[in-house]
Amino acid sequence: KVWDAVDTGCCLKTYSCHSCAVRAARWSSCGRRILSGGFDSTLHLTDVETGKQIFSSKTEFRVSALKFHPTESNIFLCGGFSPEVKAWDIRTSKVLRVYKAAVQQTLDVLFLPEGREFLTSTDAVSRDSADRTIIAWDFQSAAKISNQIFHERYTCPSLSLHPKESMFVAQTNGNYMALFSAQRPYRINKKKRYEGHKVEGFAVGCEFSPDGTLLVTGSSDGKVFFYNYHTSRIIRTLSAHKEACVSATFHPVLPSLLATCDWAGEIKIWQ
Repeated sequence: KVWDAVDTGCCLKTYSCHSCAVRAARWSSCGRRILSGGFDSTLHLTDVETGKQIFSSKTEFRVSALKFHPTESNIFLCGGFSPEVKAWDIRTSKVLRVYKAAVQQTLDVLFLPEGREFLTSTDAVSRDSADRTIIAWDFQSAAKISNQIFHERYTCPSLSLHPKESMFVAQTNGNYMALFSAQRPYRINKKKRYEGHKVEGFAVGCEFSPDGTLLVTGSSDGKVFFYNYHTSRIIRTLSAHKEACVSATFHPVLPSLLATCDWAGEIKIWQ
């Protein structure tokens, strides 16, 4: 569904190209197309105005994560319930590269600045080891750069890149967000830890504000937490939803607007 978020709050259009739950949807850089993937193991690139499918393909796994390349607008990464992440080219409708790790599921994908490297967060956590929880990849060669980034035994359902500094955060199922360097060797910042919200097994999203001063996250108790990026202190909380708040995202042009959504499917826009 495409919504008018600023004026009426109404649903403008509905596209019914999937036969099962849609797990990931991304706007293209031009803002005229939506890339979607879901539990029917299909990928669709839909023209927002006409509703036609510009690109459609079947994958061997249920899709749970999609990301467009930051500089190559025709290339995207696709991950899900599989040990593989695939790079697709929309122009040829073919797979460019395959990135394979000894995991069962990819939870999130994050391109680092310029798109030469990217990170995947996975479900690979054992009782005595946390290697492969976050993996860094070379985009061109498909080689693993590092899989010893996060050593605590929690999965990380979402990753977010700082808009101005070479840093990224990982949401963890330990009920805190961890801060890392976005340059090799991707070290964790042990002095900053953003805690107070709850994750409790939900795929709770986190994001930096457009100016990089705030860090916002949902919480399994329905609240939204705003953290000061520099001090890691909670600035304020919103009692946003009755169900678990699984995502909070800033408007890319109007920084005072925030969208939140909950586990029951409710979406709210906040000033």
